[in-house]
Amino acid sequence: MKNKTNITGKTLIDLGFRSGKWFPEALAHINTNQLNTADMLAYLEQFRPAPIVDLHAESIPFSINIKAENELETENVHSVLSSMHELMKTPTIVDGAVMPDACPTGPKGTIPVGGVIVAKNAIHPGMHSADICCSVMLTDFGTANPKTVLDAAHASTHFGPGGRDRNSQYRFPTALLNAFENNFLLKDSAMIQVARAHLGTQGDGNHFLFVGKSKKTGNTMLITHHGSRAPGARLYAKGMKIAERFRKEISPDTKKQNAWIPFDTEEGQTYWDALQIIRSWTKTNHEVLHNATLAALGIEAHDRYWNEHNFVFKDNDLFYHAKGATPLDAKFMPDITGPRLIPLNMAEPVLIVTGETTPTNLGFAPHGAGRNMSRTQHKRTKAAFTDEAVFMEETKGLDVRFFSKEIDVSELPSAYKNAATVRKQMDEFNLGTVIDEVMPYGCIMAGDWQKNAPWRKKRNKNT
Repeated sequence: MKNKTNITGKTLIDLGFRSGKWFPEALAHINTNQLNTADMLAYLEQFRPAPIVDLHAESIPFSINIKAENELETENVHSVLSSMHELMKTPTIVDGAVMPDACPTGPKGTIPVGGVIVAKNAIHPGMHSADICCSVMLTDFGTANPKTVLDAAHASTHFGPGGRDRNSQYRFPTALLNAFENNFLLKDSAMIQVARAHLGTQGDGNHFLFVGKSKKTGNTMLITHHGSRAPGARLYAKGMKIAERFRKEISPDTKKQNAWIPFDTEEGQTYWDALQIIRSWTKTNHEVLHNATLAALGIEAHDRYWNEHNFVFKDNDLFYHAKGATPLDAKFMPDITGPRLIPLNMAEPVLIVTGETTPTNLGFAPHGAGRNMSRTQHKRTKAAFTDEAVFMEETKGLDVRFFSKEIDVSELPSAYKNAATVRKQMDEFNLGTVIDEVMPYGCIMAGDWQKNAPWRKKRNKNT
């Protein structure tokens, strides 16, 4: 029997469908063809919404590999654990851990820096953040003079906002370009343009180029630290939009920052593929800087290895979201060629570590020293001194350079947690074994590039 009256949106809602952009097209089809009830229900089945996924009633237990050792750390650890307890109610989560370098970021319920979250069959873009595949790479320069290496690297790298102009861009590998062009989320011209321009750039914040000597061999080592720059940030923005669509449809009670993309969807497969391409781009971003420095000095590398510490790692249907945590387990790194790297601060050695997976570390170690306070708070603690005085005191004996030629006090050693405390807790919680240390000679960072930014100069001129 055919419908004799027009079906309305209220009819569909009464049948259990949630209002959506498909309503007008579906109503037009049903009414134009005067579908009978059975045919209408069969047609509508394609639009049947997935069942709502509720939050866990209780926070899923997680491993705590951190403890407070002073009043400042007590507040920091409390904030981290409070946020984790809220986060662990997210429906997809099955396990988690906190590292000794953990510090809160974002509203309560946001994964902290130094957090590891294990989700089943789901990718949470908010848990890898905009700095996708933030990572470190080491190249062994043999007996080369550290100052010579730092000078050559200074001429090869680029810190601060934006990318390179056409005359100073590094060659974009053909295979990598093809990968971008064959992924729906990466193939737009704006994405490819910034991928070209940002290759061979390191950004700002805590990213660095570090030169030092191996404690074990005496060889000079170059280490870079940075992520995927604008390509990664753009993919992250797209991923968050996709995840938000799913959140509204299947888990509206989940916090926006914890929205996820189901892996077994077309969107999930495409996003996962895009993450691997961005990983390749980031590795290449390290390589072009190391190779340019080697070429400038006419040296061949004695060794090279790298690792991410801000990424999503897959193990069957489990997705390990490391927001600032170093993978120890080789299963997380298909191209593993050496041990892992854990930088602390510019005045401390970069640790070279190995380690085993335990029930409490989930296969991860810290990614650095972390912070106990925000950049702004730290700057307030140094307000009684000039930037130059603080810089001289904290970098004594080191060749520390800021690419912008402006000191960034919030990146000096006192801005970070006590390195000895982090190392002690690494031992206490079985978070990796130090097999060598790269003792600091010097480093390059972006510095306070905003101090003389064009927009700031213009504003100061008009006041």
